[in-house]
Amino acid sequence: MQYVKNFISTKLLKYIFIALLGSILLAISSKIKIPFYPVPMTMQTLIVLFIGIAFGWKLGAATISLYLIEGIAGLPVFSGTPEKGIGLIYFTGPTMGYLIGFLVAGYLAGKFHYDNNLLKNFFKLTFATSFIYFFGILWLGSLIGWEKPIFKLGVQPFLLAELFKILIATLALKQIKKFRKFI
Repeated sequence: MQYVKNFISTKLLKYIFIALLGSILLAISSKIKIPFYPVPMTMQTLIVLFIGIAFGWKLGAATISLYLIEGIAGLPVFSGTPEKGIGLIYFTGPTMGYLIGFLVAGYLAGKFHYDNNLLKNFFKLTFATSFIYFFGILWLGSLIGWEKPIFKLGVQPFLLAELFKILIATLALKQIKKFRKFI
């Protein structure tokens, strides 16, 4: 019985450590800005897909939840923090829908089964990523008003960069899945 308790506590500590590393990776990815047209891109959505694929849906969702909790608690983990504010005030700003979409995208990326069909895998990852923008637009529209050009403001500038990141994740899928052996 003691062996089972030790095993469970060791496994739990391992999962906590992995989730913490994943949330740190996500925070770092939010701070890296790459010049891109028409707006600079961060690598957050690529890391969200990576976390989902590499960690699986349960640990992936837990990791992204930890990242969100860290940001809500006031740690400067989100893109634009601390310059544009921190904590719950920043979280409930224009990007809240996108941040919540991270959770759904990571969950779906971890839940899907991938094979050797690049096109099918690309569409699965595109579908997962689309929830980031779906929730982003819902929140943005309710925050600034539906009469504004929500799609033009909240999605269109990011489409080219997003397709690029989804393509990277698709092409690196086999390598990313290898991380699951260590988890």
